Amino acid sequence: MRKASVRTGHITYTPIGVIRSTHTDPEKTPIQGVYAKGCLGRAEVLPEYEEGLKDLEGFSHLILIYHFHRADSVRLTVRPFLQDADHGVFSTRAPCRPNPIGLSIVELVRRQGRTLHLDGVDILDNTPLIDIKPYVGRFDRIEKTRDGWQHEVDEPTARRKGRRGYDPKNDPEAAP
Repeated sequence: MRKASVRTGHITYTPIGVIRSTHTDPEKTPIQGVYAKGCLGRAEVLPEYEEGLKDLEGFSHLILIYHFHRADSVRLTVRPFLQDADHGVFSTRAPCRPNPIGLSIVELVRRQGRTLHLDGVDILDNTPLIDIKPYVGRFDRIEKTRDGWQHEVDEPTARRKGRRGYDPKNDPEAAP
């Protein structure tokens, strides 16, 4: 059994693959998968983990857990994309975290061997993939939530800001 101790301050993860996308500029990459519909990409799983993909095709969506390999230095307060006010990093999804771990819910378009073809990719190209979990509506969907300070921003504003500089007309791999 693997053990990790908060006191030692050392936890090691080994990437299981890499995420490929057309996103190379963080400022032109959609923030959150909900604003990335049509952004195609793929997860390329290393050969030694291919067996772990068995039966994944039955799920429409996946949760990708990855390493923010291009994150800025750690900041405990940040100004998120939705507001011009500072918030604690743990009340945001900003990448400049003490542990730069990201997660995205993406649509599984198809599996081709150890390559997963995806839609809704809001992840930079060449991002190390740490884990894959199936999105299961009965477990992962919560009907009544409190969304903190994010309720202060209307959906049209959030959608415009969330797409950032991404323009599907300039993305040769974007879905029609």
